[in-house]
Amino acid sequence: MENVFDVLKQRDLIKQITYEEEFKKLAQEEKFSVYLGIDPTADSIHIGHFIPLMMMSYFQKCGHRPIILIGGGTAFIGDPSGKTDMRKMLSKEDISHNVDNIIKQVSKFISFEGENAAIIVNNGDWILDLNYMEFIRTYGIYFNVNHMLDAECFKQRMEKGLTFFELNYMLMQSYDFLHLFEEKGCKVEIGGDDQWSNMLAGVDLIRKIHKNGSFCVTCPLLLNAEGKKMGKTVSGALWLDPKKTSPYEFYQYWRNIQDNEVYDVLRMLTFIPMEEVKRLSLLPGEEINKAKKIAAYEITKLVHGEEEAKKAEEASNALFEGQGDLDSMPSTKLESIDISIVDAIVLSGIAPSKGQAKTLISQGGISLNDIKITDISYKLSSQDFKDGYAILKKGKKVFHKLEK
Repeated sequence: MENVFDVLKQRDLIKQITYEEEFKKLAQEEKFSVYLGIDPTADSIHIGHFIPLMMMSYFQKCGHRPIILIGGGTAFIGDPSGKTDMRKMLSKEDISHNVDNIIKQVSKFISFEGENAAIIVNNGDWILDLNYMEFIRTYGIYFNVNHMLDAECFKQRMEKGLTFFELNYMLMQSYDFLHLFEEKGCKVEIGGDDQWSNMLAGVDLIRKIHKNGSFCVTCPLLLNAEGKKMGKTVSGALWLDPKKTSPYEFYQYWRNIQDNEVYDVLRMLTFIPMEEVKRLSLLPGEEINKAKKIAAYEITKLVHGEEEAKKAEEASNALFEGQGDLDSMPSTKLESIDISIVDAIVLSGIAPSKGQAKTLISQGGISLNDIKITDISYKLSSQDFKDGYAILKKGKKVFHKLEK
């Protein structure tokens, strides 16, 4: 069986790691438990969770046991990492609903069957009943506030004022790792690189108390050609829930990546062997589009299943290559076609407001049935629905079907 360290290194999926030589030795000699924490701050995970879940999948393929920790307890605080404002506080009912949805989505990446079957734990089971004074007296002595305030995860919040409430998050996440270390024999925490400070605090806490045995490994964040986080669509975040981001829209996102993003997307978000990843990434000229189609199909298949991936592929081919059908294209059933183009744009979700819809039209960014719309007062008519539908288009890559 392959060594997980070698596999992750080959795909360049390790951004930072503690005690690297010690970890390499552990990976060669033992099968251990590894955990990934996901806070249920929404009812779906998004593309930001994708790479850590892929990393977890490699750990399991190499014989290690995944532990998915759902933060039913820490969600009451909210992770301040990378935030300029304090996160919205969620109710118990919201958190419970979100936890149920996330568990279903995680099962697409890892297996809950077999010798090293994954398990799911909820930190609300041990955090919510903690006696605060006992907790602080027992574990607070291991945390240096000066070091905490220097941590990257707090820097943006420091600009507007970090609350003591949020400062507790690092202690809670560290305690999670300690709890899993003591109760489940978990030795490794993984996560996105923006979690490095919180994860490092957990490793330090365990090593201060138990003197050895804990590690953390972060994966790179998925960045676009401009160095910004990938995963934003016209309607917001790229969600893994098909009700929030349709399989078609999900497919189109990856189909439309930049040429110089192909390599990173293929190596980090698919299981395609690295030799083939390198070959596809070096395809010349227009041929690189073949690699983009493969990336879009493989990623959509992983998240939404083969049937939905095929439907999305066919819908894309119908639009861009004149073949296939339009059934999988995002669509809106209109109660009446007697509406303005501005209202149609807002109803479709292509723009969130009438003001932004008008701006898109005035900038030449809107077409209806491949005819550019330049008049913001344009009204839809039966002539626009010759086949029972009209195709609304933003730019070259965003399509929406309006049905009578």
